[in-house]
Amino acid sequence: MIRAIFIGRFQPPHLGHVWAIRDILREVDELIVVIGSAQFNYIITDPFTIGERIWMLREALKEGGVDLSRVIIVPIPNIENNAAWFGHLRSYTPPFQVAYTGNPFVAMLFREAGIEVRQQPMYDREKLNSTRIRELIIKGDPSWEELVPKSVARIIREIGGVERLRIIAMGEAEPHRW
Repeated sequence: MIRAIFIGRFQPPHLGHVWAIRDILREVDELIVVIGSAQFNYIITDPFTIGERIWMLREALKEGGVDLSRVIIVPIPNIENNAAWFGHLRSYTPPFQVAYTGNPFVAMLFREAGIEVRQQPMYDREKLNSTRIRELIIKGDPSWEELVPKSVARIIREIGGVERLRIIAMGEAEPHRW
């Protein structure tokens, strides 16, 4: 059995994430989806809580026809020591043999740990990236809803995420700067 890992912040999960996970599952038996930066929320780069991101991701994957019995979602807080990063990651996850990433630095860390690295599938990165989606939400541009699964748009509206992002964008949501 081949188990792989795929890491993202999912702030918010978008169609590219769902398509990538679906494609990865065509190559492996089981996929660990790590939601990184688990400790961050209510800031411009990470507006959603870890619980909200897990909820959005599960609903997005279900909507996308992904077999959730083959997916393990694991939230992991950041560590500020790159040399210790792999051990930190491994302590949160079941064993895995393959890592999917588009980040050359992360690929290097995995290779140094003896993990096979495969290029993650990318889909229209100009449009399908969470930073751009957050910017569209802040601007009040409704086209953001076309870039995320319907379930994610519904959850963001349900939790007051549109208003949250607009308030965060006013600049008072950085506690380390108070």
